This record gives sequence, C-alpha cells and structure tokens, in this order.
Amino acid sequence: MTRPEPAPHDPVDAIIEQWAAVRPDLHTAAMEVFGRIYRISRAMGDKVEKAYAALGIGRGEFDVLATLRRSGEPYTLSPRALSTTLMLTTGGMTGRLDKLERAGLLRRSPDPHDRRGLQVTLTEEGLNLVDRAVGAGVAIQTQSLNAALNAEQADQLAGLLRELLLATEK
Repeated sequence: MTRPEPAPHDPVDAIIEQWAAVRPDLHTAAMEVFGRIYRISRAMGDKVEKAYAALGIGRGEFDVLATLRRSGEPYTLSPRALSTTLMLTTGGMTGRLDKLERAGLLRRSPDPHDRRGLQVTLTEEGLNLVDRAVGAGVAIQTQSLNAALNAEQADQLAGLLRELLLATEK
C-alpha cells in the first residue's frame, strides 16, 4: 500500500503555519485565498512586464496603448477618457502621452467636436506594438495557467474569481 504524496507547500502555507502557532484562534482561510491571489498577481505582473520591456515599453505605456486599442477603430479617445479609465491624474496622463507621442506610438490632435479638447489616437506603429505586446502577455499568462490547470479547472477558477471580485467590489 502506497501513501499519498503530501500536498505541495507554498510560501503562503508557511505564513499560515506561523499564524497557527501564535494565534491558533485565528481563522485564516481568507488570508490563504487573498495571499495567493496577491502573489500570483505580482509574479505574473513581473513576467508580463519583462515581455513589455523587451518591446521597449513599460506597464504604464502598455495600459495607455491597450486602452486605445480596446476602444476600437479609429483607436481614439480624449485624454480625459483615458485618465478616467486608467484612474490617473491629468498630470500623470500627460507624462505618459508625452512619452508615447515622442516615440511615435500615438498622436494628439484637436477634437473636431470640441474646440477646447484634444483627441489621442494610436499611430500605425502604436497599433502594431500594442498588438505584439498583448499577444506576448497573453502567451505568458496562458503558459502559466496551462502548466497548472486543465481547461475545466481554469474555467471553474475564472468563475469563482469572478464571484469573489464582484463581492469584494460592492
């Protein structure tokens, strides 16, 4: 008769064990879930950021380009719409737009519907770059997900995380 292999141990398990030793009354199920979500997010963010860096952009620049790309043709938004979507101050947005415009990845032009307003539009170069970047990021995410879960497990996890996110954002 063979014994079942013990479950793998991760850094969150070590933290939970430490709390159990000093506070056995503490219920740590939520800490286990959110601790792992945090660590997964941080690790995946670092991996994806490296893929963006290889393309010459950082996470902040990617976020601007991706927001314009997701808006659909003609890939144009106002600076205010970008700031709102990305939860940035107008000053923070101006710095990102300046950098991306200097790199030829977007252009700013007067808004034909508002004399005081501006439009921000992806250039062809920006469109090509963000498409490569999002493809690289999704490939890294997919590889990590597929290394750990089958399709059914991934769907189940996505559904559970959706429920958790909706509950935490109330």
